[in-house]
Amino acid sequence: MAETLYDMLGVKKDASAEDIRKTYRKLARKHHPDVNPGNKGAEDKFKKISSAYEVLSDEKRRAAYDEFGDESLAGNFDATKAREYAKWQGTRQQRSSQFEDGPSEFDFSEFFGRQQRGPSRGRDLQASMEMDLRQALEGAEISLDVPGQGTQRVRIPPGAADGSTIRLAGKGGPGPRGGPAGDLIIEISVRPHALVRRDGLDLQMDVPVTLDEAYNGASIDVPTFNGSVVVKVPARTQNGAKLRLRGKGVARKDTHGDLILSLIVRMPDKADEALAAAIKDSASAYSKPVREGMVL
Repeated sequence: MAETLYDMLGVKKDASAEDIRKTYRKLARKHHPDVNPGNKGAEDKFKKISSAYEVLSDEKRRAAYDEFGDESLAGNFDATKAREYAKWQGTRQQRSSQFEDGPSEFDFSEFFGRQQRGPSRGRDLQASMEMDLRQALEGAEISLDVPGQGTQRVRIPPGAADGSTIRLAGKGGPGPRGGPAGDLIIEISVRPHALVRRDGLDLQMDVPVTLDEAYNGASIDVPTFNGSVVVKVPARTQNGAKLRLRGKGVARKDTHGDLILSLIVRMPDKADEALAAAIKDSASAYSKPVREGMVL
């Protein structure tokens, strides 16, 4: 049995999009030509898994592949026309079954080969690049060394996410017999930030506050990628309480996410007798037992 795109990535046919993405990234890092200089086997493996991922990471192309197999990989493949032709061919076979010759066979590649116009395009090239979170949020122009293509200047638009791809038309392999060049497909890997986490278009950050700030309330300075902002902490804020700063998250075109702050109440790290006595006397300030209703 011929090797499928799923076999090339080592995933099951019902694998989720996230599982496919994680598996591809792991394999791409292992077999990337930059990691294996001069290793032709690793380079060929990298090309195979990149080609497989290009199809399986695209919802529409994956659906077409699941339905039509390798025939869907033709550059001029049209799923609607394929279904119409298959339906017509099925009707034709039913009619011809009445005769001695029996039904004729159906070949998608022949059908679409007759539809093809102009010279074939070159193959797409795969590359990957790492960037920090600030670069991904603000956008950046980065130099990327592409094997066989030299250094390419790549403009990353603001709001790029980890695992997202950028396609540079005509920057891939040269087309045969003067045909158009393929594309360069770049996958972006965003390095984890020490303080900020990303969730879609929202950013999340833990912000420590003192006992005084949490109990009495306070205005505190909080850093953001656009400069420091003043945030009001409500009186008697509980540990883990969240504050949402509208529009301070990821900007993508006309849409802006939020910055969500999780307030972490920090206990004093030095012994103090007066504070210890005051905290003991604070029991009467609770309106009800803090573990009330905890039943397993």
